[in-house]
Amino acid sequence: MNLYFLRHASAGQHKSNPVLDQKRSLDKEGKQQCIQLGTVLNALKIHFDLVLSSPLKRALQTAALVGTETGYEKKIQLSQALTPGGTWEDFQRLLDSLAGHEDVLLVGHSPNQPEFLNRLLCSGNGGVVRLRKGAIAAVDLQRAPAKLQWLLDPRVVRALQASATKRSRAKTSRK
Repeated sequence: MNLYFLRHASAGQHKSNPVLDQKRSLDKEGKQQCIQLGTVLNALKIHFDLVLSSPLKRALQTAALVGTETGYEKKIQLSQALTPGGTWEDFQRLLDSLAGHEDVLLVGHSPNQPEFLNRLLCSGNGGVVRLRKGAIAAVDLQRAPAKLQWLLDPRVVRALQASATKRSRAKTSRK
């Protein structure tokens, strides 16, 4: 199974009121990050057979936008394990439920999304992988130990998307 860890895209400033923070949506930059990431994933021919998201608005919006851009047509499944309060044990139960899926996108938050990624890769020996808002990491779980295939930071995604857009422009005739 290939797991894709995606931290939600930019959603502005953290709100001190937890109820308001849960309803915080993506800002303009975050929406742009999702579209750019979708373009890059399409260029890499990466598509998902399952998309799971934290139920918080900013994560769900990120999952929906990236899913739409990559052609995902099924319903996005929600998981409490991907919320900021999700635990390692919750995440392990989530992984156990994913048997039979090939390419799974997990959209969540910091600090647990990077923590889960690092624990899979480093067997709990501390973390070395940083996920910025809008960053995505591909992890191969085919054989133990888990292997990081690649990580795309939003700045790299922006550059790749700009490059892919320039190359894919239709050639015009001068007739």
